[in-house]
Amino acid sequence: MPRQSKRFSAMLEQTRDLLPMSVSDAVKKLFSLEGSLPEGVKPCQFDQTVEVSMHLGVDPKQADQLVRGSIVLPHGTGRVSRVLVFAEGELAEAATEAGADYVGAADLAEKVKGGWFEFDVAIATPKLMSLVGPLGRVLGPRKLMPSPRAGTVTDDVASAIAEYKAGKVEFRVDAGGNLHVPVGKMSFSQQNVVENIDAFITSVRNMRPMAAKGTYIHSATISATMAPAVPIIA
Repeated sequence: MPRQSKRFSAMLEQTRDLLPMSVSDAVKKLFSLEGSLPEGVKPCQFDQTVEVSMHLGVDPKQADQLVRGSIVLPHGTGRVSRVLVFAEGELAEAATEAGADYVGAADLAEKVKGGWFEFDVAIATPKLMSLVGPLGRVLGPRKLMPSPRAGTVTDDVASAIAEYKAGKVEFRVDAGGNLHVPVGKMSFSQQNVVENIDAFITSVRNMRPMAAKGTYIHSATISATMAPAVPIIA
């Protein structure tokens, strides 16, 4: 088992016995961890990502209990997504004008098939899904396959690009009933992180499947890349 660093161990001592608290108090606690390190222990040297993790009372094996969606966070994620668009003609021109990083058709499909994945989001026009469909075996496992549900199969490529550049994130419950979503950076103001978290939690609450029985949100935490989790009331 990997040995914990002095920095992480010190922060873990501050969070070990915490009870679930309000999002505002949890964010305040998370942001205070680096400033409470013992003398001689160096804080993290990069801008960490803040993430929300939730355990839901659903059975992902059942199609009618799958929790999946997307949201444009009020203050973005702190990261600008690299957007690839499969489009031709006027829609390709629109994608380029909207700020897409890569635009093409068969040429891009061949590049991706060959193992190139230097992008974070793939958008496709409905007309080109016959070209993109066979790429599912390589894009699917990387969660990059365009889909109508996520809004990444569309003729309105300009709006889709704008949303992802503004901080739209996709989420999907995993096999264990868990969700993990980035909601900002430690360089954000605490208020902006709180507002992003509240927006995400509200979105998840509103997506409760009709078939889900009992408690829907069993637990939720927030954490930073190099910090232990702080439990929240969700």
